[in-house]
Amino acid sequence: RALSGIFRMIVQLRIWRYRSGWRPQHHLGTKVVAIGNITVGGTGKTPVVELLSKSLRDRGRRVAILSRGYKSKKLDRPQKWQDTKGQPIPGERMPKVVSTGSALLLDSKYAGDEPFMLARNLDGVAVVVDKNRVKGGIFAVGQLGVDTLLLDDGMQYLDLAHSIDIVLVDAGSPFGTEALLPRGTLREPPKNLRRASYILLTKCDGSSNEALINRIRKYNKTAEIIECTHGPIYLEDVFTRERKPLDFLKDKWVGAISAIAVPEAFEKSLERLGARVEIRRRFSDHYRFSRKEVEKFMQRCVERDMEMIVTTEKDAVRFPKPTSIDVPVYFLRIEVEILKGQEIWDDLIDRICHPQGAFQHVLRHRDAYRP
Repeated sequence: RALSGIFRMIVQLRIWRYRSGWRPQHHLGTKVVAIGNITVGGTGKTPVVELLSKSLRDRGRRVAILSRGYKSKKLDRPQKWQDTKGQPIPGERMPKVVSTGSALLLDSKYAGDEPFMLARNLDGVAVVVDKNRVKGGIFAVGQLGVDTLLLDDGMQYLDLAHSIDIVLVDAGSPFGTEALLPRGTLREPPKNLRRASYILLTKCDGSSNEALINRIRKYNKTAEIIECTHGPIYLEDVFTRERKPLDFLKDKWVGAISAIAVPEAFEKSLERLGARVEIRRRFSDHYRFSRKEVEKFMQRCVERDMEMIVTTEKDAVRFPKPTSIDVPVYFLRIEVEILKGQEIWDDLIDRICHPQGAFQHVLRHRDAYRP
């Protein structure tokens, strides 16, 4: 409890330093949209970043996703890049360019799981990795010609000024145990939701979220609230990329393997689709399976007559290919679906694409802006 109290003071002091101007923020002359949360992991952020990227790309925005590349490996030497004048860019100014939008340049080992997954799924969207996202943003704007920057897991990244803050809250477990790190899972106190421009309630199951919304309104009276769910779309073979419909899982004996923040949710989703999940293997979040571990798990599945192995899409990007594939391996493709607030989402896209749309946004939803 004492450590959580100290953590709270550090968090609030850090935010105050930026708000007071004591620590300046960088402005890059372009839209910067931060997507994040106040808890550690498990809110379903990556599918939201993907949906937002697609929505903006399809409206003609030139988008780059900026990520810190959590648990990615350092490159042996910086990528070689020439600036717009044909001069080589010094290594210290080079972030890791995972994708230019037209070419995938790094694998998951050097990109990180989520950046690689986003880059693989998003044609026409650049993905840049660097712990210093100001440096990444400067590169993306100056060298890749983007006009919109999306800060993946960016709520707490304040060196770069945000135009819009989209904050995700897991409807099933909004504030964890209500305690801050290290005692709980909160990265910031719930009252810091006041910084949000939009709040997405994720993993909604169709039941009423009125109590949660009322609590959120105590912290933030003006943010637009959107309710969404994360649902499976299809199965895809990890190695052949062949797709199967979800009913392919029905009554199948399955071995589930994952290295994510909330493996129980993944396993329950398989069971809801009719799978008989007989064997479960869980690793810590972002763990990189070895080939030996995969082959051992596969052998166990063979011995127990499992008909398939299923993993998550995030795990699939770093899934090593075994010497012999004795059981087919699939990942479950998940996408986000908006349940309530589609008009608000459309307004959000308008607000980013057309700055003058911000005024119309206020007019349409003026009641939400009253104290």
